[in-house]
Amino acid sequence: MTTLSTSASTLPLAGLKVLEMGQLIAGPFAAKTLADFGAEVIKVEPPGAGDPLRKWRLLKDGTSVWWQVQSRNKRSVALDLKAPDAQEIVRKLAGEADVLIENFRPGALEGWGLGPDVLLELNPRLIMLRVSGYGQTGPYRDRPGFGVVAEAMGGLRHLTGEPGRVPVRVGISLGDTLAALHGVIGILIALQERQRSGRGQVIDVALYEAVFNCMESLLPEYSAFGAIRGAAGSALPGIAPTNAYLCEDGGYALIAGNGDSIFKRLMALIDRPDLSADPQLADNAGRVARVAELDAAIGAWTAKRSVAEVLSALDAASVPAGKIYTVADIAADPHYQARGMLESLDMDDGSELAVPGIVPKLSRTPGKHRRAAPGIGQDTDAVLAEIGLTTQQIAELKRRGVVAGGKP
Repeated sequence: MTTLSTSASTLPLAGLKVLEMGQLIAGPFAAKTLADFGAEVIKVEPPGAGDPLRKWRLLKDGTSVWWQVQSRNKRSVALDLKAPDAQEIVRKLAGEADVLIENFRPGALEGWGLGPDVLLELNPRLIMLRVSGYGQTGPYRDRPGFGVVAEAMGGLRHLTGEPGRVPVRVGISLGDTLAALHGVIGILIALQERQRSGRGQVIDVALYEAVFNCMESLLPEYSAFGAIRGAAGSALPGIAPTNAYLCEDGGYALIAGNGDSIFKRLMALIDRPDLSADPQLADNAGRVARVAELDAAIGAWTAKRSVAEVLSALDAASVPAGKIYTVADIAADPHYQARGMLESLDMDDGSELAVPGIVPKLSRTPGKHRRAAPGIGQDTDAVLAEIGLTTQQIAELKRRGVVAGGKP
């Protein structure tokens, strides 16, 4: 397990100033990704409770352990955005920022006098990432949108689970994370374009569109053939053989034998030379037509062996395969450790907390976990001083509840 790094080496996004005004998942995940690679991220939170994610899922000493992942490498400023003075502070911060990230409902920023028309006039180089359920335009723009709804509208939910049963939800907020990653891509594209034009722009990311963008051939298959793909359990329709196969010890082995040469190696391993030599099974189209037969043959072989025995044999035969990992498997896996994907934080109570490492891996300028997640408004005083407010002005804003945090 690696330990939190506080070294100040030059990172690829060092000097990039990001103002994060989102909460929960999509916007903050995008900002976290930029912060991991050196961007200076100032997170705006409401005074009092702060970002609701602080209280989501399992809490340690009153704060979600998820918070330590989502908000690492960030600074926190607590502002009441309904207050005109707080809105003026945001305008000052945006005036010096390269990127602003928000994931409020469309129209919220405009209602506070912080819309693109205002901020891009103050700072023409500003790049604004706006993440919402349905986008900034269209008939659904004003609907509330969460990741689970986006996954359904984007086509994913219809494909999950077993045929004929209730479509199941992916066990994480996948729609939010996909939107965040699309947002990061948009920011990097806009930064590259700004080098030529000198101008910023607005990036409009809708959660459902981020999901839909990952749906592969779903739409063209419907357009060309009228095909409506549905749930297929652990298999992947149209690609064979690839499935989860029950083993002797009750576990499952995931086997992807769908490449032409891989299929021949797999059939040789399970002692089915008849299938390996069958010309009808020489390519994917033929194998798809007889997928039930192939799954039965593979399943008969795995049923006589443990998961470990199956995976060892498949590895020796160069057939892609794996087991279904629990988080306990992840935490104990030597490959995760060797790749730096398990980092360790020292908590205030002296305990250690394992958190995910940083991806992607850059050879020369990798990202770093430089700073633990902040308390609510931990950096309010320092950030406001940096934009020119005096100690007396900050104290008065605190007295009126416009800002909070920082020094008492």
